[in-house]
Amino acid sequence: MKILGINALNHDAAITLIEDDKILFAAHAERYSGIKNDSNLNKEMFQDMEQYGTPDKVVYFERPWIKKLRQLKAGQYSEVFTLDNLPQRHLDSVMGKWNYTIDEYVDHHLSHASSTYFTSPYDESAVVVIDAIGEFDTISIWYANGTKLEKRWSQTYPHSLGLWYSAMTQRLGLKPQEDEYILMGMSAWGNPNRELVGDIYHDFFELNYNNLRLKRNLHRGCLDYNPISLPDDGTEQWKFDIAWAVQHICEIEIRKIFNIARRVVPETMNVCYSGGVALNCVANSLITKEYYPKMWILPNPGDAGSSLGCAAYVNKQHLDFDSAFLGYNIKGRYPVKPILKELLKGNIVGVANGRAEYGPRALGNRSLLADPRGNFVKDKMNEIKNRQKFRPFAPAVLEEHANDIFKMPTDKSQFMQYVAKCKYPKKYPAICHVDNTSRVQTVSKKDNPGFYKLIKEFYKETGCPMILNTSLNIKGQPIVNDENDAKEFENKYGVKVF
Repeated sequence: MKILGINALNHDAAITLIEDDKILFAAHAERYSGIKNDSNLNKEMFQDMEQYGTPDKVVYFERPWIKKLRQLKAGQYSEVFTLDNLPQRHLDSVMGKWNYTIDEYVDHHLSHASSTYFTSPYDESAVVVIDAIGEFDTISIWYANGTKLEKRWSQTYPHSLGLWYSAMTQRLGLKPQEDEYILMGMSAWGNPNRELVGDIYHDFFELNYNNLRLKRNLHRGCLDYNPISLPDDGTEQWKFDIAWAVQHICEIEIRKIFNIARRVVPETMNVCYSGGVALNCVANSLITKEYYPKMWILPNPGDAGSSLGCAAYVNKQHLDFDSAFLGYNIKGRYPVKPILKELLKGNIVGVANGRAEYGPRALGNRSLLADPRGNFVKDKMNEIKNRQKFRPFAPAVLEEHANDIFKMPTDKSQFMQYVAKCKYPKKYPAICHVDNTSRVQTVSKKDNPGFYKLIKEFYKETGCPMILNTSLNIKGQPIVNDENDAKEFENKYGVKVF
């Protein structure tokens, strides 16, 4: 049976088609529409999907009427008293009536939990979900065994770590539900200030060791928030200092949640992690070092990944998840030789080849690549991508050499989900953040044969077993999807794309 899972009308709409234990297709709406984090479905992504078959069953990632009850409680009356935000109506508007009928609805957090558990290598596991909000749940902890998921603990709206982090993202002039990773990167530039942490914690949180409790002032004056202990030095350093404190508090609360997970799911030391907060790779590294050495995170743990999760829950079997390359297919052999030639010249070069990555991070099929050793590469790359100069870039390193260069928190980081200290930051300035950490992608032959061969050939020529890897896009735009996108990028920004 082919099952289609859908996520839409929130942010980053996506679809996933599975059959038995296979993921046939999975893609983000934004890659087809060109609208970053597009919440709406579009016909083009369905047409691309249909080459892999048509679904026997259609499943949606949350329960819209329960969501409306929460919106009523929150006073979001414009959302409550409209039918335009009902998923079937939206699907009909995109595809035409009766083309696709939603057969089942799965709870939002259950979709998250299923997405990570049913793609994991574990038959038994604790499952932790932390996001902004589902219907009512904002945090949930599950025990998973076989095909069953049992919820053992949860936190409900308005007490949400994800919502608070997004609110503070907006406070710093960034875009909520999109730029949280920038706040995370900014935090390394902040001055450690325990008094500031105390002030922010006191202003927003209730002291509670058993769960997360927010004060109501999260919804009052957050955009004008100014902690009393923050000195005004006439610069924008205050933003970086707040970012440091916000990240520090986030890590405190995440530790608390994983402590609870160990208590309420004592049967196993395996854990699967999902929800938008699972994209915080700085916190992920702490958790895998301090609590769960065996942690699985799907490369797409946010809401887009729930399109896979709701389908997997209905399918009720583990999926053969061996690759994040599940989207649009640009056919042809991986262009190792022309890319290597450009890298050896010291040039920045793009690659658009094979199936697109499912998730927010480019892993070698829709990437901008460069030599990580250049002193001016970081600034040049940020200029091309129109990004803030303080932002770092990721290394893609041969898996067998990762521990030679980095103090790795895990054996594998094939989806860029962890940070690690670089042992030789002066040698590799282009991939080191201000605190000498890197968001590492380990690459094996199994993960991506073409990308692995490219890095291997670069290593043979230079003695450097890694290359700089960032997404093939410009800030505020989706990652390149198809051949036309790649050609447009090349013509507009003067970077060769193979």
